[in-house]
Amino acid sequence: MRTALLLVLCGVCSAADLAPKLTTLVESAPIAVRGVAGVHVVDLATGATVYAYNENQLLMPSSNLKLFTAALALARLGPDYRSETRLLREPSGSLALIGSGDPSMSGRAYPYDASAKMLPTMHTINELADQAVAAGLRRVDGDIVGDDSRYHWSPYPESWTADDAQHAFGAPVSALALNDNAVTITVRPGTSVGGLARVELDPLFEYFQIDNRVVTGTASSVQAQRIPGTRQVVLTGTINSRGPAALETLAVDDPALFTAHALYDALLRRGVTVRGRPVARHLSGTPSTAEGALLASRKSPPLAELLRTTIKVSQNLHAEMLLREVAYVKKGQGTVDDGLRELKSMLTELGISQAAVVSEDASGLARNNEATPRAVTQLLAAMAAGPLRDLWRGLLPVGGQDGTLSNRLCCSVESVSIRAKTGTLTRAVALSGYADSPANGHLAFSILVNNFSAPAAEVRAWVDSVASALVE
Repeated sequence: MRTALLLVLCGVCSAADLAPKLTTLVESAPIAVRGVAGVHVVDLATGATVYAYNENQLLMPSSNLKLFTAALALARLGPDYRSETRLLREPSGSLALIGSGDPSMSGRAYPYDASAKMLPTMHTINELADQAVAAGLRRVDGDIVGDDSRYHWSPYPESWTADDAQHAFGAPVSALALNDNAVTITVRPGTSVGGLARVELDPLFEYFQIDNRVVTGTASSVQAQRIPGTRQVVLTGTINSRGPAALETLAVDDPALFTAHALYDALLRRGVTVRGRPVARHLSGTPSTAEGALLASRKSPPLAELLRTTIKVSQNLHAEMLLREVAYVKKGQGTVDDGLRELKSMLTELGISQAAVVSEDASGLARNNEATPRAVTQLLAAMAAGPLRDLWRGLLPVGGQDGTLSNRLCCSVESVSIRAKTGTLTRAVALSGYADSPANGHLAFSILVNNFSAPAAEVRAWVDSVASALVE
């Protein structure tokens, strides 16, 4: 009994010692680093606030918003939820690939494994094509249709920028997705200085029209740009004749059409005759039911595994698709607005003020998103106390081990660890999650920093020093 009392008193002392330490870290930070910062730390055992600084300030959470999206998906769909992508031979003679909101049709390995090698980019499309040929498909009298009508065709949430749409992190959102809706362009030196560089694409099929202007030289500076409203990509700059290859990853313009082209290519390679061409089918009005003979299908991994990848690597497209899937399942149509209404309902259920979380998307890329550090820790505390607490904690990157924390907050050991979601945008850095140690117990924390003028790396270092103090 006396030993137990001493342990409790030591815990109280540790918590009391922690607050002044955090105060010193926050108040001694250069104003250029601090910008506008908000910090909230909660003792999960008691629910008491250990430290608070601007905890009710609305700040841009960047990718920390994915925590709310993940919690919503678990609450509304359940960890075992799967969707099914189907390949149908329609009465018209066309072959339609019906998108199901599955974000996993890529080279990623599931379950998530930080050390796993990527699979071939086209392996999921090849599997569907193999199934279709095994079912007797030899000829397609119509088109190859990429059907993403499960969700309303609204590929870019509000306040995403035109520049976002160029990059993989801003890939358009669709119920039918392949390779995270992006193409990787590899630029290699030509055979001689002054000659054109060599270009390789992954996935390797005809979709982008490449205008290669990269010249082999003595230095490397390659730029890639997709011309808005087209599928033309212009490559400019130079590539070092003795240097490594340059990699550029660009988002596609129309995921359903992109996937239709991939399936078209896969079928032709298997000797299937196709009279039509690749086309996209989008939804802008009332949803319709796809009909036809089933030739092939693919089930997604369980939702828990999709979320693990989404949170570990901070995959924007995955989060956006899952918000729309919640809307489709709960409201009958896959729209951003319906998904965000479900999010507001979940906040109320968890006792979080709806005014404390303002969102326009699911991933945190939208610049108008806002959340308070207190709202984030309220979510973390609720999930830590819920029936899926072990699964939930397992979604988060582990300091020094995997995901976006593989090179930060090193190193976790059995009794001392940080599991947290990172977040980075221009002038926005965030880190929220759990800190566990024998000295300070089990804590939930949120650190949001906006509008700083220092280099982002300097701000992240300061954020990490605050998080590290929680387990020292």
